[in-house]
Amino acid sequence: MLQGWLQIGLTLALIVAITPIFGGYIARVYLGQKTLLDRVFQPIERLMFRLSGVKPETQMNGWQYARAILYSNLAMAILLFAILMLQGVLPLNPTGLGAPTWDTALHTTISFITNTNQQHYSGETTLSYFSQILGLGFMFFTSAATGIAVAIAFIRGLTGRPLGNFYVDLTQAITRILLPISIVGTLLLVAAGVPETLSGPIVVPTLEDPNLRQAIALGPVAHFEIIKQLGENGGGFFAINSAHPFENPNGFSNLIQTLAMISIPTSMIYTYGVIANNRKQAWLVFGMVFIIYVGFIIVTAIGEYQGNPLVNSILGSAQPNLEGKEVRFGWAQSALFAVTTTGTMTGAVNSMHDSFMPTGGFVLLSNLFLQIIWGGQGTGTAYLFSYLILAVFVTGLMVGRTPEFLGRKIEKSEVVLTSFLLLLVHPLFVLIPGAIALAFPDQLAGISNPGFHGLAQVMYEYASATANNGSGFEGLADSQPAPTALWWNLSTSLSLLGGRYIPIVALLILADGMSRKQPVPFTTGTLRTDTILFTSVTAGVILIMGALTFFPILALGPIAEGFLLAKGG
Repeated sequence: MLQGWLQIGLTLALIVAITPIFGGYIARVYLGQKTLLDRVFQPIERLMFRLSGVKPETQMNGWQYARAILYSNLAMAILLFAILMLQGVLPLNPTGLGAPTWDTALHTTISFITNTNQQHYSGETTLSYFSQILGLGFMFFTSAATGIAVAIAFIRGLTGRPLGNFYVDLTQAITRILLPISIVGTLLLVAAGVPETLSGPIVVPTLEDPNLRQAIALGPVAHFEIIKQLGENGGGFFAINSAHPFENPNGFSNLIQTLAMISIPTSMIYTYGVIANNRKQAWLVFGMVFIIYVGFIIVTAIGEYQGNPLVNSILGSAQPNLEGKEVRFGWAQSALFAVTTTGTMTGAVNSMHDSFMPTGGFVLLSNLFLQIIWGGQGTGTAYLFSYLILAVFVTGLMVGRTPEFLGRKIEKSEVVLTSFLLLLVHPLFVLIPGAIALAFPDQLAGISNPGFHGLAQVMYEYASATANNGSGFEGLADSQPAPTALWWNLSTSLSLLGGRYIPIVALLILADGMSRKQPVPFTTGTLRTDTILFTSVTAGVILIMGALTFFPILALGPIAEGFLLAKGG
C-alpha cells in the first residue's frame, strides 16, 4: 500500500515542479520573447508563412479567429476522411487492410479533428501504418495546437490584448511546444522499450502449442504514443491503448505518459499568470484545481485498494480490485492514470474504466461533467477562467459590488455567453442523445450491463464525446459490424462537433468582447479575484453547478451501483 501512495506522491510532486518552468516557457513563446528554440524554428516559421501567404502581423477579431479555425479544420477533416477511405490503395499497409465502413471513417475523422480520439474500432486490425502515421498522427498535432491557440487567444482577450493570428498561434504551438517535446519523448519511450518500426506483424509459435502460430502486431508506436499523450489526444495505436505492453511497457514509460498528458493543461494556468502579470491568482487557481484533482485521486485509489466486497467475501481477505488492470501498474498507477486521463480530457487508458469500483466511476464521470480538472487541451484553461467570470458576477451580486475581472466590467453579454457555454452546451449534447439511447436499449444502445452500470456506460460515452475526452466505459456494441454501431457512430459525431466547436466560438466571442472593454481603475470597492476567499467561492460555483446539472446521472449510475454492491447485490 505504501509503495502505491509513494508512486502517486512522486508523480504529483513532479507535476507541481514542471508547471512554472513549462508555463513560463509557453508564456515567453506567445509574448514574443526570446527562447532557446528561436534560432532553430524562426527561419522555418518565416518560410512557412511566406509560402502559405500568412501575414504574422495581421490581427484577427473573434469571428475571424473562429472562421480560421473552422475552415482549416474542415479542410483537414476532408483530407483525413479521404485517407481512411483510400487506405486499401495507399502505401505502408503491410497487412493489406481495406477501408473501414463509411460511418466508422466519418466518426474517426470527426473524433480526431476535434482532439477527442474516441475509437469505435481496433487500431491494429482496422487502420494501416499510413492511416495511423500520416492521417491520425497529423491530427494529433493540429487538433492539440488548435486548442492551445484558442487558450492563448482567450487569455489575450481577458487581459485586454488583441486576440492574435490563429495561423501563427497554431504554427508556434506545433514548432515551439509539441514537436520538440515529442522528439525527446519519442527517444525516451524507445529507450523504455516501445517499438518504432515499419515492419509488419511478427508470427511466432504460441506458448500453449508450438504448432500454433500467433501474429503480434508492431508498428511506429513510440512517436505516435508521445504526441497522443502530450497533445491530450488519447487515441491508441492498439485496441487496448496504453494498457498494451508495446504502448506502455513499464513504470518508467507510464510516468512519462502521465506527465506528458498533464504538463500542458497545468502549465497553461501559470502561462495565464505570466501574461496577466498576476502569478498570485494563477497559483490560487492552480491550487484550487490541484486540490480537487488530488481529492479525486484519493477517492478512486482507496476504492481500488479496498477492492470488491463481493470478491473479498469469497476470498476471505481484502484484496485490491485488479479486474481490468495491468499487474505492472497495479491499483495505484491505474487510479492515478484514470483520474488524470479523464481530468485532462486525454482519454488514453492503462486500465479498463468499466472495471473500476463505483467510487472510481463516480470520479471519472465527474471529471467529464466538470471539464476543468484540468480540462481539454487549451480549452480547459478557457473553461476554467469562464467559471471565474461567472463567479465574479455571482459574488458581485451577493456583496453588492460591480462585477469586474482584470479591471474590466462583467456585463450582460459576458454572463449570457458564460452561462450558455457552461450550463447549456455540454448538458445538451450529453443528456438528449443519452436519453434517446436509453429509451431504446436493444435497438440503439446495445448495453451489455443492464441496470445502474448500463446507464453509466451510455452516459459516459456521450459525456466523453462532448467533453472531447474519448475514453469509454465500453460494454457497448459501438463497432462495426454490430447492428447498433451506425447509431453510435452518427450520434456521438454530433456530440463531438457540438462539444468542440460551439464552445470554441463562444469563448472567442467572449474574449473579443473583453479585449474591447475600457479598463476601469482599481478602487476600494473593486472585488479582488486573487484571494483565497474568492478562489474558494469559485470552487463552490464549479462544484454546485456541476452537481445541479449532472447529479441525477451520478445518483442513478455509480452511486446507486455502490449502494447495491455494499448491500451484497
